[in-house]
Amino acid sequence: MTTTYVHWGESKVKLTWKKSEVLPQRHLITSVHGFCFQGGNLLLVHLNKRGWDFPGGHIESGESPENCLKREVLEEGYVEGESQLLGYIIVDHSENLFWTESSPYPKIGYQLFYKMTITKLLPFEGKFESSKRMFINPQDISAYHHEWNILYQHILDCTFQ
Repeated sequence: MTTTYVHWGESKVKLTWKKSEVLPQRHLITSVHGFCFQGGNLLLVHLNKRGWDFPGGHIESGESPENCLKREVLEEGYVEGESQLLGYIIVDHSENLFWTESSPYPKIGYQLFYKMTITKLLPFEGKFESSKRMFINPQDISAYHHEWNILYQHILDCTFQ
């Protein structure tokens, strides 16, 4: 496991990567994300409010985490594929002085990460929250991603194992 601290706004949050094939409790999963590959290239989407990122988002009512991933990559990247769970980031607000019981996220939550092999590339329409997509050499991702960090690098490394 690898741990780092980030500042989200004024909040200090502890993030820990855990490689796992077992899902955490459903009600504690805050988001689902995918490292999506076509050939050896990695899909990035330009999200209107964040810049270049990998596809992902929040689980809707009645939706499984894997179906959430499939919906998000279709909405943001206009791709379909086959996925496998890599693990999750434990998002720990225990040291966050601004976290309260009424905060929108649990004190300890989980962001799931999947690897997806793209099987279908659809025409990009940009109807949702992304305005562009591109495929890059995975080695170049830190030049594009707005918040690339050591945890994301560990997750990317897991996609090649």
